[in-house]
Order: sequence, then structure tokens, then C-alpha cells
Amino acid sequence: MNENYKERLKTKDKIEDNLKIETCCNNPNIEVRDGDKVCLNCGLTFGRNLVGSERRAYTIEEVQKRRRTEPRWRDFGPRTMLPNTKTDSKGRVIGAKEQALFSRLSKIQNSLISSIERNFWEAKPKLKMLASKINIPEYIVETAWKIYSVVAKKKLTMGRSINGFIAASLYAAIRVHDFPRLLDEICQNNLVPRRTVHRSLGMIVREVLPELSLKYQPITAESLIFRFGNELNLDMATQKQAVQMLRKASKKGLKRVGKDPKGLAAAVLYIAAKNSSTRKTQTDIALTAKVTEVTLRSRAKQIKLILYS
Repeated sequence: MNENYKERLKTKDKIEDNLKIETCCNNPNIEVRDGDKVCLNCGLTFGRNLVGSERRAYTIEEVQKRRRTEPRWRDFGPRTMLPNTKTDSKGRVIGAKEQALFSRLSKIQNSLISSIERNFWEAKPKLKMLASKINIPEYIVETAWKIYSVVAKKKLTMGRSINGFIAASLYAAIRVHDFPRLLDEICQNNLVPRRTVHRSLGMIVREVLPELSLKYQPITAESLIFRFGNELNLDMATQKQAVQMLRKASKKGLKRVGKDPKGLAAAVLYIAAKNSSTRKTQTDIALTAKVTEVTLRSRAKQIKLILYS
């Protein structure tokens, strides 16, 4: 049974190779590059090469040829790491003198690294992980890293939480670019208390953003309306109607100072959805906006009194 299966696989491979040679150029040179079977002379691609069907690599040349990953490079810190292992890359045992030599070299290398580089070495992966969790664009992450680099150079992290400053730097960059993300989302994904992030954010707004000539823009209810509306699967006409209602209420004297923009956005979305064909319950809107139903009803009542009075 197994021999018949192997013969069928061999005949199938021969038929595929013959088809490739017939449809390729006069001098085919087919190799596997980045998971695709490609002719190096004419550039014709013959399909994907599954990783599970590969033959095991035994020699150094085969390992180098099939390597798909590269070492991780950073803009800071040491470029090579000296691990405390007793074997070399080929598995041979290192002698006692060589182990002592590499141990001294490792200590010398670690002593040459500054405190800022050690700080960056720990902070950069955490920032990227936090940004990937809440789907933050790359240009905002770059701004957040600029903010955090100034924070580290000013030594504001001494005696304070690095995770708190990472979350605060990311939220400050979000507010600089006016991106609809909430502080609660960052605190939940980074597992940092809101108080810690708020304290770090205040230091960044006072001492770092003026140095970088960046303007902190408070979050507005208009930007949250479109975000909550998309999460609730409301049509664009309903979302625009909610924005118009909020602006009209503001012109008529709605006091927005001191009120949570999440509650205002949730209230106008509830009123607009109630007037349209796609109605939403107070519970759904409150859960999406992360406010209580009491806040939603009170804000909706205030807006209705101003609009229809």
C-alpha cells in the first residue's frame, strides 16, 4: 500500500515537472524562492511550495538556502548577543578557557550599554505589542516612539512605571493625530491602572509635547460618533444625522464642558437610530460606547429638550 502511494507521488511529480518544462522558457532553471517555485531565467511562477512537503535540511548549504527569517535588528543597543552556552553553533563543546573568555566579553559588552539603551530595549517591543493589540497605524506608533525617546532622555522614567509611560506616549500620539481611540482601551490592553497612565500623560503634555512642537487635541464626540456607528452597523445617513443633531444642540446652548464625549456620542446615536429604520437598544449602544445606561438616558433627555424646545 505504501509503495503504491510512493510510486503515484513520483509519477505525479514527473508529470508536473514535464508540464513546467513545456510551458517555461528554452532554458528552465526552477528554484524555490520565498515559498514560490520560480524560473530564474524567465520569471514564470509555478505555484506555492508548501512548507510541510519539504525535504529535511542536513547540510549547512541547505540550511542557508532554506532560511526564511533574519535576525532581529534594532536602532539601538548591541548588535550581537553573547549567550552563556557551553556549545557553539555546530553543537561542539566549548573549552573552559573559551567559556571564561566569552563570559568576560559578555560582561564588558553589558557594561558598555547605557541605561537609555536598556530602557529602549525593554520599551520598544512593548510599544509595538500594545499598538498591534488595538490596531494603531504605523505613523502614530512612530510619533509615540519619538515622544517616549524624549521621555527616556529626560529621565522621567526613573522611579516610575515604564509601562505607564508607554501607554501614555501612545495615547498622546493618538490625540496628536486625532485618532478615535479611548484611554480605557489602552489601559485594559496594557494592564496598567488608569491613574498611572493619567499621571504619566500629564507629565508628557507639560514637558515633552512642547519640546516636539506637537499639539494635544482632546477627543471630540463627533469622531466617536462615526466609530460607534460603524461598530453598531448603522448606515452613514444615520451617523451624519447624529453629527448634525449634536452640532445643532451645541449651537442652541448645549454645555459640553465637563461632559464625557462618549456619553454625548452615544446619546445622539440612540436618538438618530430611533428615528430611522435601524433601531438599537440602549444596552447595545451603552456597551459599545462603554457608558452606563443611566448616562445614556440623561444625555439623550438633555439633547431632546434643547432640540425640540
